[in-house]
Amino acid sequence: MSIESATAAPTREELAAQVRRTVLLEAEIAGSGHYGPSLSCTDLLVALYTDLLRVDPADPDAAWRDRLVLSKGHACSALYAVLAQRGFFAADLLRTYTRLGTAFGDHPDMKKVPGVDFSAGALGHGLSVAVGMALHARLRADGARTVAILGDGELNEGQIWEAAGFAGANRLSGLVAIVDVNTVCVDGTTREVLDYEPLGDKWAAFGWEVERIDGHDFDAIDGALGRFAQRHSDGGRPTVILADTVAGKGVPPIEGMAEWHIGYLGGADLDAALLTVASTGGN
Repeated sequence: MSIESATAAPTREELAAQVRRTVLLEAEIAGSGHYGPSLSCTDLLVALYTDLLRVDPADPDAAWRDRLVLSKGHACSALYAVLAQRGFFAADLLRTYTRLGTAFGDHPDMKKVPGVDFSAGALGHGLSVAVGMALHARLRADGARTVAILGDGELNEGQIWEAAGFAGANRLSGLVAIVDVNTVCVDGTTREVLDYEPLGDKWAAFGWEVERIDGHDFDAIDGALGRFAQRHSDGGRPTVILADTVAGKGVPPIEGMAEWHIGYLGGADLDAALLTVASTGGN
């Protein structure tokens, strides 16, 4: 099986289905994959790159561009697929995913992959980097926005809350943190490992505007992103979008299962998953 180049799709649901297919095929190439966290944030990434982010694939390092920090970098197989859809690089290059010498590792490298703004690794650092980007954008006064995508398990990292406190205190209106609340992490459910609910109250206490949405509903995502953009224009507070999602979304046998945070679907299981994604649009 091969990763196919994206064709024009009339709906974002179909774009998301293409991304999910690519995620599954990337994992097949690698021999394993982060199915749960990659499939849960697929719709969020598709919405961002079709609705909010001002970027130019022909000039990926443009100074005026909006920035996206994928702090949960282990979900990069979905980001790569979306960047390929937008034309930052040829989709065929993803056939080299995790192979020796490739630019496309299992965490993104901003020095190797066009369109990637943050080199991810250990969890917890992304929001701090995004805060710095948002401060820089404020000094440039060019209206650029900064988006940080975090995992809900990642919120266990104390550095996240230091950055959240700084951003709230400094009213970084151009910063939006999107928390992929898929309720599972590598060690089990987030409630079992360290229960941070009610999440909204905690972010509000740090001075953020809080949105809670269905992270697979494109209308809901659009609404939350639109309100963030308006707050930025008005010079308000930073925004956090708590996006309730399903780990492994689009592949019912693994949906919501911590055991499939990372794993391998091969043979008939992969064939069935590809058919399901193609027939349902992943939603």
